[in-house]
Amino acid sequence: MDADSILEYFRGKSILITGSTGFLGKVLVEKILRVQPDVKKLFLLIRASGIESAKLRIQSEVTGKEIFQVLKEKHGAGFDNFIEEKICPLVGDIMYANFGLDTAKLIELSKDIDIIVNGAATTKFSERYDVAFDTNVLGTKHVCAFANKCTKLKMLLHVSTAYVAGEQVGTITEKPFLMGETLRVGTILDIESELNMIKVTRTEQRANSSTEKAERKTMKELGLMRARHFGWPNTYVFTKAMGEMLLGQLQGDFPVIILRPSMITSILKEPLPGWMEGIRTIDSVIIGYAKQTFSFFLVDLDLIMDVIPVDMVVNAMMVSMAAHHEEKGHIIYHVTSSVRNPAPYSILAESGHRYFFDNPPCTGRNGERVRLHKMRFFNTVERLRLHMAIKYKLPLEMLRLVALCGVFSQRYNKLSRKYRFVMQLIELYAPFSLFKGCFDDTNLEKLRMAMNKDQSNNEAYYFDFDPKSINWDDYFYSVHIPGVLKYMCDGVIFN
Repeated sequence: MDADSILEYFRGKSILITGSTGFLGKVLVEKILRVQPDVKKLFLLIRASGIESAKLRIQSEVTGKEIFQVLKEKHGAGFDNFIEEKICPLVGDIMYANFGLDTAKLIELSKDIDIIVNGAATTKFSERYDVAFDTNVLGTKHVCAFANKCTKLKMLLHVSTAYVAGEQVGTITEKPFLMGETLRVGTILDIESELNMIKVTRTEQRANSSTEKAERKTMKELGLMRARHFGWPNTYVFTKAMGEMLLGQLQGDFPVIILRPSMITSILKEPLPGWMEGIRTIDSVIIGYAKQTFSFFLVDLDLIMDVIPVDMVVNAMMVSMAAHHEEKGHIIYHVTSSVRNPAPYSILAESGHRYFFDNPPCTGRNGERVRLHKMRFFNTVERLRLHMAIKYKLPLEMLRLVALCGVFSQRYNKLSRKYRFVMQLIELYAPFSLFKGCFDDTNLEKLRMAMNKDQSNNEAYYFDFDPKSINWDDYFYSVHIPGVLKYMCDGVIFN
């Protein structure tokens, strides 16, 4: 299999993509249109009030983004016509049966779709349980139901996350979740019971005339409680695991690929190195250091930081679809780096320190340089809690005593909320920043080995998804950190 055969596979295909307004989704859309302009149609499922609203969302949140600049230059004045010809907005949502489409549209669509890429998800760690369940679990169910109605469907690719593994230690294999399987011994998961629990809780909240804020808090707490009961660290990975279970149970007579990327980072090569959207765990460190708002972070610098550039994820998606179009059953791919090219967190810390030393940030009206203070890293939750107690909790308690007299009460309340927020973040991010597993990628390595390595093919780089080709120090220093600062760090100037 080579680049030409992959490009040929997508020629004349109609592809339904959910989650196209997300980071990974829009990179996929741009890639397909750029390398295979003879794709028949990309149907993008968009939440909107109507077709015109959906078109505006695509224009502002997808095709209007910087990564489409290469495609714009390629087509010149004909870019808008090309987009209109190739992209078809669908007003709908995966949280509804049949995506909320009317019967006529559903029948028409089911006769045209060759490939479905389900990338829609809510990725907030502490999302409301009902919201996360509707999208990540029921959404997957609805995608499967639609896929089984498509008369000429050749492929369903579902984007999950490598962290459905929870907090497992050691080597984590590319194996599916069985229905009802959990990560905590002695527990059995019943997805229908979870849905009923959500419905009952929501009904009780509304019967008690709870405020929207109170209902949101209850639903967030319920999600975290249920996730941890079954062995998952947060609502996001818990509901993604349930989605995988349903996919395994409901798949039809067509190939199914479950893609599990680790932490997705900025574009490595093309079309725009460093481009990204959304702040990942490691990006919080970079931005916090740049703005000098973080003086510490919870991470063990000796542990492996499993990250993968978004263009490599998209390349793996396209290659895997082309490779399995004639196969039945389903396969799981870890699109990760911890086995092939492990990078400890110390590489990011060292690259960041060197980058900011060479490119000191400037803020303020006069562009004065920021005095950089070295960030402190804590390798256990206990050590960080002790630091927080001495440096922040104790002074806060002293302020509370003063606030009892009516003085500084407003300041105490503000700082107290901030303290609780930080402590909650520590609990949420600890399973990731202190993760001690590594993701086996045997299946993906077999796919890589099947690729033609003929370097005379000028298009070969289009489908590189081998993390071994990445120099992590150079990537962070020259690509990712500048990308984070350019696209995610407003208000800070770097000389």
